[in-house]
Amino acid sequence: MRSFIETWKKAKEVNVPLPVTDDPFYKSLDTLLYHVLRSSRGYITWICDKLILPDPGITPAPEENTVDKYPEYLEQLLEKWKTPLCDVEVEKFEDKLYTSNWGVDHTIEAMLEHAVMHPIRHEHQLKKLMKEMKK
Repeated sequence: MRSFIETWKKAKEVNVPLPVTDDPFYKSLDTLLYHVLRSSRGYITWICDKLILPDPGITPAPEENTVDKYPEYLEQLLEKWKTPLCDVEVEKFEDKLYTSNWGVDHTIEAMLEHAVMHPIRHEHQLKKLMKEMKK
């Protein structure tokens, strides 16, 4: 997440143009940041719900028009990710399929992998766009 944020800040500084798409989370860099932060909260909340664990208590991500609040939000997000899964038996991560919010079945392990790769994927996209912009 921290690496994604650093790349996002660089993209914001140079005002990298995002590709034209129907994806509502690609309408601006601020919207993309909101999407990544909101998704990270969503992954751990979903995992806790499926494993019948207490809600991790992460406040909703700052909306795109209040994106300047992301630094404090990021710290809360990272802090709240640290402990909910510490005492879960390893077998619970791969023993059952659960339907995601977007209708695809995942094990908890697969959702954790998705949660890790999501900001990495968007960071890679931003780096590629900045590289293309320099050409």
